[in-house]
Amino acid sequence: MTDSVLTKTEGGVGYLTLNRPEALHALNFDMCETILAALRVWAQDPAVHLVVIDHADGSRGFCAGGDIAMLRESGMSDGKQARAFFAEEYRMNAVIKAFPKPYLSLMDGVTMGGGVGLSVHGSHRVATERTLFAMPETGIGLFPDVGGGWFLPRLRGELGTWLALTGARLKGADVAAARVATHFLPSELIPNLKLQIAEADFSAGAAEMLGEILSRLTHTIPMGSFETHMETINTCFAGDRAEAIVAALEAEGSEWATQQAETLRTKSPETVKVALRQVREGGACETFEDNMRMEYRIGWRKVQSSDFLEGVRAVIIDKDHAPKWSPDTLEGVTDLDVAKYFEPLGENELSFD
Repeated sequence: MTDSVLTKTEGGVGYLTLNRPEALHALNFDMCETILAALRVWAQDPAVHLVVIDHADGSRGFCAGGDIAMLRESGMSDGKQARAFFAEEYRMNAVIKAFPKPYLSLMDGVTMGGGVGLSVHGSHRVATERTLFAMPETGIGLFPDVGGGWFLPRLRGELGTWLALTGARLKGADVAAARVATHFLPSELIPNLKLQIAEADFSAGAAEMLGEILSRLTHTIPMGSFETHMETINTCFAGDRAEAIVAALEAEGSEWATQQAETLRTKSPETVKVALRQVREGGACETFEDNMRMEYRIGWRKVQSSDFLEGVRAVIIDKDHAPKWSPDTLEGVTDLDVAKYFEPLGENELSFD
């Protein structure tokens, strides 16, 4: 257990407070272990009617992701620590997805990577004007994991494919307009929301009571700023070939489409192709657990890939933002290069025990 996540129960509510402000509450193994253990207990505890997850008062960000530096260090050796982290994190994601009671995440600030996995699979998700959502993994040679293969293709049209491949950021109300969040309210009302939750009686109809509280405080969700580009997104990001997506964007010719094509060409070519197959296969998965087994297969191998080690070096370690990808073009990545990430792991497959 760790003090990087504070847990308590009070008034029928289980509280999870991320408390690693120096790292924007980025997840490590101990944090996932603590959250997973608490949720397993609270799921069975009749005295707990609702779970709220937020971050420590006065700190920036909800959760910036996972402990990328640890993953790289592990990947440079035997990969065991990274794989143990993925296993614990993915089990936690699965428990959140299947949680039998209302699960409210307060996505007030940076919500990326692992932070998305902590929030998006729960029943109630509040964004504020400070929310900054992204799955930026193709820029470091990783992949949009933590259930990205499940929730991204289930967003409207090809919105999830665009987010997965480009790492595009959604801000504020756009997070709710995309239905990544279920509610939107000004951050100044978060203390009021917490107070009303603390004073409410959730013993008879927790979901209804929470819905009533949220309806009194949340604002109407405006049209997303991405809406003007949805036709282009749906047309250009369809299909299973990354080269065809870039070609379609370039052929479309608008300034926005050209920017997306240019962005894609800065990402790890191998990872763009892996992520595209991930969201296509994840969209066809019948269960969340099946998706997470697929992602574990990718993660098992990705942490030791040359593009991941190089991407983290360029963005996180040396910060020169000039990664040298291998291969360095989409055309140089073969179907076999991609397929190896999806092969079964035999006795090492992810279990949910």
